[in-house]
Amino acid sequence: MKILYIFPHPDDESFGPAPAIAAQRRKGHEVYLFTLTKGEATKQRFRLGIDKKEMGQIRFKEMQCVEKVLDLNGMTVFDLPDDNLKEIDPADIEEVIRKQIEKIAPDVVVTYAIHGVSGFDDHLVSHAVVKNVYCDMKREGKSYPKRLAFFTRFSEDEGDGKFNLRSSEQEDIDCWVEASDEDYQKFKDALDCYETYQQVIEDSNVKEEVGYRVPFEIFQENFDPPLSDLGEQLGD
Repeated sequence: MKILYIFPHPDDESFGPAPAIAAQRRKGHEVYLFTLTKGEATKQRFRLGIDKKEMGQIRFKEMQCVEKVLDLNGMTVFDLPDDNLKEIDPADIEEVIRKQIEKIAPDVVVTYAIHGVSGFDDHLVSHAVVKNVYCDMKREGKSYPKRLAFFTRFSEDEGDGKFNLRSSEQEDIDCWVEASDEDYQKFKDALDCYETYQQVIEDSNVKEEVGYRVPFEIFQENFDPPLSDLGEQLGD
């Protein structure tokens, strides 16, 4: 099975879904990552005293480390403007996404849930445009992708990090991917790849808040009890 994760920024794949990605690779699934931006607008560039172009280059190198740690089958980093996706014609973003989907021909596409977990604008835009591309391709009768899943968070409390993270309702979660100790270590190692982002990682408390079970919603499908793999009951 091929799985394509589509996120707006570098590190989105490591702030939560990385244990699931490692588990999916361990199970033999092909996993690909596509980010819409290089994450160049991060405020960490002010601390480092560098411009956006150099920051984007640094973050790309950090992502190459992540690619190796998570054993990804492929990774593409696009160069749409970070922290400004809301100002771009959605059709232009959708064109970029569609080309990547057609290149990979994944069985499952994964992006952020509707709340974006953090609520950042780029996360919300990504949810909307990926969902629209998926729906367009389904209407056209394309054989792929067969399923659209949303990475999410589930917690009954607000957590200890400084960011106001959002959760899905328990009844909306359709799949829990279980990570092994080895998978979980790869999640931590992936976060360590982001050397320039360590203060944000510490402030977010992500290494303590992300558990061994990673939740996903599945678009227009409901599973109770939830699945344990995004490829379960996928059909022909």
